[in-house]
Amino acid sequence: MKTAIVTGASSGIGRSTAIALLEAGYNVVCSGRRVEALHETIALSNAEKVHALAVQTDVTDPASVSNLFNQTKSKFGRLDVLFNNAGISSKGMDLEEVPFDHWMDVVNTNLTGVFLCMQEAFKMMKDQDPQGGRIINNGSISAHVPRPNSAPYTAAKHGVTGLTRSGSLDGRKYNIAVGQIDIGNALTPMARKMTTGMPQADGRIATEPTMDVDNVARTIVYMAGLPLDTNVPFVTIMANGMPYMGRG
Repeated sequence: MKTAIVTGASSGIGRSTAIALLEAGYNVVCSGRRVEALHETIALSNAEKVHALAVQTDVTDPASVSNLFNQTKSKFGRLDVLFNNAGISSKGMDLEEVPFDHWMDVVNTNLTGVFLCMQEAFKMMKDQDPQGGRIINNGSISAHVPRPNSAPYTAAKHGVTGLTRSGSLDGRKYNIAVGQIDIGNALTPMARKMTTGMPQADGRIATEPTMDVDNVARTIVYMAGLPLDTNVPFVTIMANGMPYMGRG
């Protein structure tokens, strides 16, 4: 039975993906800062609870990340899939007005957290038998193009793309496949503001189409199930009609 870690599994895309992986037959380690919400995620699945583990984790803290992977190994013995999903949004503000503390919070969570989890996954995957595994990073449409006044978030997500590319290359010798899913307007609590109006590049405020978050989860389950001689380096899934293709 394969084992997956999902970071940011307490809500939104992470919750939907953790449930989908459990129902697809994986052992799933649900990681996040709010342990009660992680248990809620597990309870929402129809899978047997013996196949799930909740681990309170701060992805910006190396010791907390190390504990997550140690607990995974202790309970399930190996790691086959990591979905690097934990992240926070950025406050909309002019670049020159971004406080340093806010910059660091966004970059530490959305970029450094991905690096720390990839690092621990590499250590575990290269030493297990059979060797290897798959890492899927949550990029974003913002890994391609920015929204107005989103410098910290956009910079961090562009950095995730760099980690994906480097990890894909560096993981080959260990049979580790690293890919990225860039998601646009999945309807989660964090994205509900899309339905009430978002700033556009031309200065307008406009509502944007959204899609069911379960469509994202199904895509990740597909990626996770591929054999390790096959990789999806990048895939974009978005609400049809969102302004991504016409931004700017």
